[in-house]
Amino acid sequence: MKQTLKNWFAALLLAAPMSVAVAAGGGNYEPVEIDLRNQESLQRGAQIFTNYCLSCHSASAMRFNRLQDIGLTEDEIKNNLMFTTDKVGEVMHAAIDPVDAKKWFGAVPPDLSLIARSRGADYLYAYMRGFYKDPTRPTGWNNTVLPNAAMPHPLWQQQGVQAVELDVKGQPVMTKDAHGNLVPKLYWESTGLQTRKLPNGKVITKEYDDYARDLVNFMVYMGEPAQLQRKRTGYIVLIFLIAVMLPLAYFLKKEYWKDIH
Repeated sequence: MKQTLKNWFAALLLAAPMSVAVAAGGGNYEPVEIDLRNQESLQRGAQIFTNYCLSCHSASAMRFNRLQDIGLTEDEIKNNLMFTTDKVGEVMHAAIDPVDAKKWFGAVPPDLSLIARSRGADYLYAYMRGFYKDPTRPTGWNNTVLPNAAMPHPLWQQQGVQAVELDVKGQPVMTKDAHGNLVPKLYWESTGLQTRKLPNGKVITKEYDDYARDLVNFMVYMGEPAQLQRKRTGYIVLIFLIAVMLPLAYFLKKEYWKDIH
């Protein structure tokens, strides 16, 4: 019996880091700061998501009226964020027809309701900054995080265009990154609304990085809208147990055993 318990315990210890790696999407990704208490960031992220992502992707576990929890009014939601329905209680369906999506992209774009929970915020942050122009791909786009991705860059006007260098045979040139992984050799073809090039040629991407962070922040919130309330409830329960139940249990035990001791 003891050996069985030891085996189970060892299995749990091994499984824990594996589950964390899966949740984080694996790979060496730059960590992104997520702040679900920042309502302005969540509102900006919701606007980006509904304006760009909902064109092709659904979020069937998220209703539009849930956006009131991040400080938006029903009128603001209806006037600025609803393009696929006129009912604020509806879930977020994609604007594109699934049949057309499969014909154009080779597959139906996945539902994004739980993508942040399955892939991790760091993965999504890297993915949204990893698009580059690749003429060898059917859509003309590729991604450093997900090679041969079928998805074109939805935010290229904001980020600008990074392109891959091609060799004499017209194939992408690969180089090694700081971790020793083979990655495409990129250069800036043009900047966007959220990036700018300095006179020395360096491209400043902070504004786009913040733009992508707001989107990822909202997607993390979307994966579990009740997360903050759940944590608040948990803290209240812990305080109650420590401040009320623990002293009560102590004095009850003391009263119960006083005649014996």
